[in-house]
Amino acid sequence: MSATHNESIKAAHPEDAKLPFGKSLAYGLQHVLTMYGGIIAPPLIIGGAAGLSSEEVGLLVASCLFIGGLATILQTIGIPFFGAQLPLVQGTSFASVATMVAIVNGGGGLPAVFGAVLVAALIGFLIAPFFARVIRYFPPVVTGVVITMIGISLTPVAANWAMGGDAKAEDYGSLANIGLAAGTLLLVLLLSKVGIAAISRMSILIAIVLGTVGAALLGMADFSQVGTGAVFAFPQPLAFGMPVFELGGIISMTIVVLVILTETTADILAVGEIAGSRVDSKRIADGLRADMASSAVAPIFNTFTQSAFAQNVGLVAITGITSRFVVAAGGGILVVLGLLPILGRVVAAIPTPVLGGAGIVLFGTVAASGIRTLSKIKYDGMNLVIVAASISFGCIPIVKPDFYANFPNWFETIFHSGISSAAIMAVLLNLLFNEFRFGNTKNSSVFSAAPPRLVKREEICGLIEGDHFEGGKLIDKEGYEIPVVTPEEFEQIQTGAIQMPVPKVAETPEH
Repeated sequence: MSATHNESIKAAHPEDAKLPFGKSLAYGLQHVLTMYGGIIAPPLIIGGAAGLSSEEVGLLVASCLFIGGLATILQTIGIPFFGAQLPLVQGTSFASVATMVAIVNGGGGLPAVFGAVLVAALIGFLIAPFFARVIRYFPPVVTGVVITMIGISLTPVAANWAMGGDAKAEDYGSLANIGLAAGTLLLVLLLSKVGIAAISRMSILIAIVLGTVGAALLGMADFSQVGTGAVFAFPQPLAFGMPVFELGGIISMTIVVLVILTETTADILAVGEIAGSRVDSKRIADGLRADMASSAVAPIFNTFTQSAFAQNVGLVAITGITSRFVVAAGGGILVVLGLLPILGRVVAAIPTPVLGGAGIVLFGTVAASGIRTLSKIKYDGMNLVIVAASISFGCIPIVKPDFYANFPNWFETIFHSGISSAAIMAVLLNLLFNEFRFGNTKNSSVFSAAPPRLVKREEICGLIEGDHFEGGKLIDKEGYEIPVVTPEEFEQIQTGAIQMPVPKVAETPEH
């Protein structure tokens, strides 16, 4: 029995296991630290684009933490028709940042952003049940590609964090920043090897704490702003005014919502695969409804679209802690951080390179989980070309972010995400090759995996014990060379038309 089962209360499903309160809180904090940089990045970017003051940006950040925590609790604990009841962390989606910045720069300001998010989320809520029915079109060849791409697409995020997170900073990409990230990565690896199960599973959290302490000793962590500002503050509803509804912004945001639905579906499938939990269309629909309901409420509390965080899927994979109640504890911590800005400032003081070092392992683990899924499929048909084309297509916006710069905005919004690109390509190719079988022939494609090597039974019937090949010659157990003849020569020897070659001792090839 594994250590995880030893310290958890037995449950019929892996995600329903319950750990002691202290452990749940510690593992939940680990989830918060893993995604904290991702959840505060959108309000910082959008607040800067809107020209907000530092106090107003602080309000956006607190609102994102507060709503993200409530959304996580809804997704993990669930109520009838809402929540996948899986270990999924919810938070402000980064997929919508570019569109929201465009709305802000278009003159609509934050009210237009909030109006677009509200309407688009309601549209997403209505189509969630229909969207969930595509589960039958997500066989392992598709889910494996999507899970792999989630990990691959997050790698640039880890690299950016390792370099410092702010490309405009003087020390961005410095050896000090990368060295700090490398040190944190080394700590994660060493702690993972420790024979004590509790330490091994908390390796990410411990490495982040130790990395932060090391950074402070080296003067690379700044805690001077922790005591500045309010200690307690409840997010004020509609602090930036009533939402404004602009058709262009709503259409753009609806496209983003479709992307978010795709990514959240992928995350639900991924965490279900990792946890060994059954995921059907009903569970996906409940998860997507929770996603969209949270997104619809978010603008009222000064924040934006919500989605599942892929980096936390990686944390579930690397720790083996699949309990949804652990993630719910993390949601509770997010709510507290949203109500206590001083605690949020403490977490915000963690150096970005420390998060980058931990992220390399986390995000790589997601990709590895996808590869494990892909290893289970058969490559005797068109599956090889599906995997090859989908992953390559998904990597395009990662390795060349401006590839779609001259395409229409709606197209760029969808395909700028490597996850969405790969998911769409994998689904379409799976439909073309595995669902619509008209015109298919076995091994008709040059991309099909090579068939296994075969030998006809009659070709080996003349061999006896001890016969073997050496230096390209067939040798018997006595060391004599056995002549290899054509079928025509064999017939002539049998009839006496030609003489049987005299056996001779085989010459050992010179090396």
